[in-house]
Amino acid sequence: MLVPPDGREAAAARLRSAVTSHRSCAPVRDLLGTTDIEAAYAVASANIAERITAGRRRIGRKIGLTSPVVQRQLGVDRPDFGTLLDDMLVPAGTPAEHSGLFRPRAEAEVAFVLGRDLDDESVDPRQAVAYALAAIEIVDSRITDWDITIVDTIADNASSALFALGSERVPLDGLDLPGVQMELELNGVTASTGTGEACLGDPLNALAWLAATARDIGEPLRAGEIVLSGALGPMVDVGPGDRLTARLTGLGVVDVQFTGINGGTLGDD
Repeated sequence: MLVPPDGREAAAARLRSAVTSHRSCAPVRDLLGTTDIEAAYAVASANIAERITAGRRRIGRKIGLTSPVVQRQLGVDRPDFGTLLDDMLVPAGTPAEHSGLFRPRAEAEVAFVLGRDLDDESVDPRQAVAYALAAIEIVDSRITDWDITIVDTIADNASSALFALGSERVPLDGLDLPGVQMELELNGVTASTGTGEACLGDPLNALAWLAATARDIGEPLRAGEIVLSGALGPMVDVGPGDRLTARLTGLGVVDVQFTGINGGTLGDD
């Protein structure tokens, strides 16, 4: 199905309206079809470009749907990617604002920070990584009830929302990424576990996939970018006031505290 420009524009407008009105929207596959991946990425790119024009800054990319468990949770069958902007990063010690989200879910993963460009296929992704960190990604869908296909989630910037990074910057030398053990706690109780192997067999495989895909679309990965490589275990629903703690062996700990119902963290006066 070849999606006409007005279909892409309508899909982009529908998703933007969901954000500005804070009212979730219908899926966009009625406008884009269920198989036109190129059209879906074009919609995401258009909305990201608008946010950049409004003053936001691109700081990296995220890879989604790398875990078979998460693919089954969302009913999709392949990875995708989205763009990370500066306002998506939750600074250490700062609560994450819950009221601006729809139905957020959390996943723990390995993040990479690149030390060199990945604009040439001869560059080994491992050699391009400056260091790795523990990360929590908060995914969210502007589409009502997460009623998505692969086209819907790609158009919605891979269902991106927020992310937080740990403080330990770990070089890859000696780090067994497939063997990383992940535990994600919700309010002090283990809610998700997994390993690095769940991410396409090795988080570096996910990075290699993204590097090739980004080159193919003419937007190669650049030095300094953050790459969220994908979930290591099942996603966890999060609500106002919730606290998340992820522990990844060899990579340390990362925490996210959500604001409460009235805009402050629970326990605030």
